Amino acid sequence: MPSLTGPRPIDWKSAAPPIPNFAPQHDTLPRLPVPNLTATLERLKTSLLPLAHSKSEFTDAAKKIDAFGSGAGLGNILQSRLLQRANEREHWLEEWWDNLGYLGYRDSVVVNVSYYYGFDGQPAHLPQSPAARAAGLARGALVFRQKLLSGQLSPDGTKEGQFCMDTYRWMFDCCRIPGLQGLDWSTSYAGFKADELGHIIIVRRNRFWKLQGIVNGQILSMTELEKQIQHIYDSTTEEYPGVGVLTASNRDVWAKDHAHLAGNSHNASILHTIHSSAFLISLDTDTPTSPIDHSRSLWHGSLSPSTSDAPGLKNRWVDKPVEFIVFDNARAGLLGEHSVMDGTPTVRMCDEVLDWLADPAFDLGMPSVIPPPGPEPLDFVVDDTTRVAIDKASKAAYELADSQSMSYHLTSYGKAAIKAFRVSPDSWAQMIIQLAYARFLRARGLNREGGTYEAATTRRYWKGRTETIRVVTSQSDAFVSAMDDPRVSCEDRKQLFDVAAKAHIALAKAAGAGEGVDRHMLGLKLCLKEGEPVPDLYNDPLYKRSGNWVLSTSAVFSDHFPVYGWGEVVPEGFGVAYMTGYDDRLQYTVTSRKEMPNQEFMDEIARAAVDLYDLHAGQLKSML
Repeated sequence: MPSLTGPRPIDWKSAAPPIPNFAPQHDTLPRLPVPNLTATLERLKTSLLPLAHSKSEFTDAAKKIDAFGSGAGLGNILQSRLLQRANEREHWLEEWWDNLGYLGYRDSVVVNVSYYYGFDGQPAHLPQSPAARAAGLARGALVFRQKLLSGQLSPDGTKEGQFCMDTYRWMFDCCRIPGLQGLDWSTSYAGFKADELGHIIIVRRNRFWKLQGIVNGQILSMTELEKQIQHIYDSTTEEYPGVGVLTASNRDVWAKDHAHLAGNSHNASILHTIHSSAFLISLDTDTPTSPIDHSRSLWHGSLSPSTSDAPGLKNRWVDKPVEFIVFDNARAGLLGEHSVMDGTPTVRMCDEVLDWLADPAFDLGMPSVIPPPGPEPLDFVVDDTTRVAIDKASKAAYELADSQSMSYHLTSYGKAAIKAFRVSPDSWAQMIIQLAYARFLRARGLNREGGTYEAATTRRYWKGRTETIRVVTSQSDAFVSAMDDPRVSCEDRKQLFDVAAKAHIALAKAAGAGEGVDRHMLGLKLCLKEGEPVPDLYNDPLYKRSGNWVLSTSAVFSDHFPVYGWGEVVPEGFGVAYMTGYDDRLQYTVTSRKEMPNQEFMDEIARAAVDLYDLHAGQLKSML
């Protein structure tokens, strides 16, 4: 059994074995490149221009960029060190990104890091009870896991080639572990014997159960799974101590509470069972109906204003990379742990599972002749120390979740209309955000105090994850300014839009090719040796502002996700989750702290979406 409380294992990342048919990617996929220093600094300079509050501020930053990249600057020395690191490692960024991006982050993963996908309804041909809903998801996910581990899944990719599938090995049979020394890690049990794996953790009213989803190599049928899950519903009528909420704490707090729990051998055994489970299903007592309720119930669970605590998070284990949530009205979704696997693998998993369940021909399995073992309750020993910890964690989780606002909007048109205008749907969606935010700031007399982050995948490279698309450009600003300038004709506005969209596409392609700004600049800084001065560029106010992501944006798509999202990344910012894949609508979810005018920003998104459509429709009409 892997250690639960010791120091982080040096080789923790190799504990999850490679997926058999994806292992050859190690030799066939290219390595993430180290960009050319001069090219990165030019991209950086270009990205700073629209964010500068004055010409002198930009000039000052540009001088620091030039000094950094000059022969006398540290830039070339750091570039040489970074190139050497890249020559000595499979992926020059992986360890740094694991630690700095996620595993060294000490605030709660709830709201701050985790993401959620809300699912569409239970297909009409299946039973409509919450037990049946959970059983279908369990069966589908176990089938997906079986296909993955046996090498039957084809790799993700585009017409240009395969995507790296390395992070799929962290989808099942593993868990994030809180570290006592300021760094978490993930532990994987995928290399264990098959008969020690295949169980699911079910949580109902804060009580944990072990359900053996695979018996003698066979996945339980949906009927068998439904019967076992219904038994859990029927047998759990009272609330149990909410140990699960401890996982939502500050990571250092959770590490201490985790060590205390694991100090009891009975509890250590339960933790082992949770960590090694294929995935987890939370059977929540909420009955969300609206998109906002559905989203918030997935994102942070139910809240109790009367007691200022977070009862929903007591029924979770947010360190699991895959945690399905099923509500008492049979609505459902997923909460994902983000540290060693981004959202695209779980999008595919959920999408395929929900596609299968929507197909009446999907194999729901036949009950075995010998009934499988029943679910086993896993009841923690909860002493006074843990009870106090649970109370503190629940109060802290309430404060965190209650600090958040959320809004949701569907436009009246979607991908079909945008493509008819011969525009990239993603660039269109991003220009809506830029126009809306500019109007939002202008109405309040505010300056822009940060940049816009859009995630681009770098999975064309071995172990690639993401790079930043710096969305704000001089071209997008020119378009945004023209939209509310009565002196600019609609024809000129349309031309400025086209230029802005073209610039966005070029930035997105460069980021996907590993030719961004932010990961490279981070790598250079991390190549500084102890005692060396930090170059002036890194402390420049404009440079720092450019990486203050007041708008954190990203898009995924599934026909089955009526809601999805995550939290803002800076206190004065917004998290903007959007979808462009529907033919008849664009979907936006905006999160922020309560002190931010969240709905007002969403109102501007709605107005910008209409204005952009009207601009293009009007120009199209004038050409006919």
